[in-house]
Amino acid sequence: MGERVAFIGLGVMGYPMAGHLAAGGHDVVVYNRTAEKAQKWAKEHKGSTALTPREAAADADFVFACVGNDDDVRAVTIGDDGAFQSMKEGAVFTDNTTASADVARELHAAGNGKGIHFLDAPVSGGQAGAENGILTVMVGGDSEPYARAEPLINCFARMCQLMGPSGSGQITKMVNQICIAGLVQGLSEGLHFAKQAGIDPVSVVEVISKGAAQSWQMENRYQTMAKNEFEFGFAVDWMRKDLNICLDTARRIGAKLPVTALVDQFYAEVQDMGGSRWDTSSLIARLDR
Repeated sequence: MGERVAFIGLGVMGYPMAGHLAAGGHDVVVYNRTAEKAQKWAKEHKGSTALTPREAAADADFVFACVGNDDDVRAVTIGDDGAFQSMKEGAVFTDNTTASADVARELHAAGNGKGIHFLDAPVSGGQAGAENGILTVMVGGDSEPYARAEPLINCFARMCQLMGPSGSGQITKMVNQICIAGLVQGLSEGLHFAKQAGIDPVSVVEVISKGAAQSWQMENRYQTMAKNEFEFGFAVDWMRKDLNICLDTARRIGAKLPVTALVDQFYAEVQDMGGSRWDTSSLIARLDR
């Protein structure tokens, strides 16, 4: 017998994630700010819709959310029409948004005050990972609700792990984005250098990707980068939001992120070039212009 699940936020990630929960045999009710998208999802997946997060969460054992930023997460949890206003005692709220560790800890404490469990569970793997149900999920929170939520998370994940107390999932996602920033810049410079030197960048990568330079970014983005095509994933606007969370946290904990800070400024240049909605591999565009 499936669980009663609410899913809040049907963007490029949330829409397929909620679909995998429904395909896993769970009874899913969805809420989205644009009601038409929720209705489309419900028709496609034989689920139901709610007019507010509060209404969606009322009967749910598990509530998932994948929204935009800290303020959005607060709105759908502790806001007047938020899920925390109606969730039953012992229910688990799993937040798949990439947000700050501070908001995770704040909502974990707010949930505890109401007998509600809160897990911060940001995801990595992009739109393709969400559609194929093979996301990586890094979780912060308490072990008992995590153990209950894990089988549901596995409906859309191939890797899911409890990283530590509240906020640990978001800190892990920050590490993920810090590592990606440097990798994409390095790959951009390598491809740009190959072009300037008169060597086919695609041929170069076909060779070096079999050695120590290999990365997911290299395997999945080199061909589109070489053609200056940037419509294949995580948008620059969202990456800058994430990197700003990383840099703000780094300032407060005394961590040094010189390359991340530099790459964040390079992404600002891409935005100025009109690339706000290009994917993160568009760093090469500022080198090739």
